[in-house]
Amino acid sequence: MAILRVAGVLLRQGHAVMWLGRLVSTLAILALFGAGTLAGVASTVASLASVVSYPVLLALGLPPVSANVTNTVALVFTGAGAAAGSRRELAGQGRLVRRLGALTAAGGAAGAALLLLTPASAFEAVAPVLIGAASLLLIVQPRISGLTARPGGERSWRLRAALAGVAVYVGYFGAAAGILLLVTLTAMLDQSLPRINAVKNVVSGMANAAAAIGFALFGPVRWAAAAPLAAGFLLGGWIGPALVRRLPAHALRVGIGIGGLILAVRLGIGAYH
Repeated sequence: MAILRVAGVLLRQGHAVMWLGRLVSTLAILALFGAGTLAGVASTVASLASVVSYPVLLALGLPPVSANVTNTVALVFTGAGAAAGSRRELAGQGRLVRRLGALTAAGGAAGAALLLLTPASAFEAVAPVLIGAASLLLIVQPRISGLTARPGGERSWRLRAALAGVAVYVGYFGAAAGILLLVTLTAMLDQSLPRINAVKNVVSGMANAAAAIGFALFGPVRWAAAAPLAAGFLLGGWIGPALVRRLPAHALRVGIGIGGLILAVRLGIGAYH
């Protein structure tokens, strides 16, 4: 009888552990979905989705490189939604998008290779700097968004090199890369801002997709985390434009930027000590 009582207690404890494990797993899924939704909206406002979603993956226990590649794979859905929502602005720009997209896809693949071939410690050391720089760039964005097209435009090898360089950054990490891409494309293309932004969404998505393919094949992607995060990105990218019309964009941008700076300091303390 005593043995049966002990067995019963152990069985009940086992059920409790299983139930607790399911609860923790459910909460993690909800947290990832919520983070993806918020990041999708943040991407619409400020092109800073990674600064919102990346720390959530870290908080759930993923190593920095694994969190980064998982985030990149999930971000493909944001690019797909943005492209679908920009069909009107993309009308007549097919050849241009293919030309620039081939360049950014190559850059994104190179950035992914750089991340996978360099030591994880190198990324851990540089991530706080990248997040801090991206957050500062976000805060000062209005001061640099008034650029106009340069002579030579798309044919300028300097601007093409700049675009390829930003695409490498997209594949490597990508926080605030949308701002860098918009600045570069504004200097390249003599078009209205909505049409340039639509091109930016597509070529950024192509760079991100090329990196995601490399990470899916060779990187430490945590698919259980990528799936709910991707669903959140898809929802956030879809509802983002409607929300942005009702939110104070400047305050939201500055708030996200300050949060990113705080995160950069916290990660820097952990990385450099």
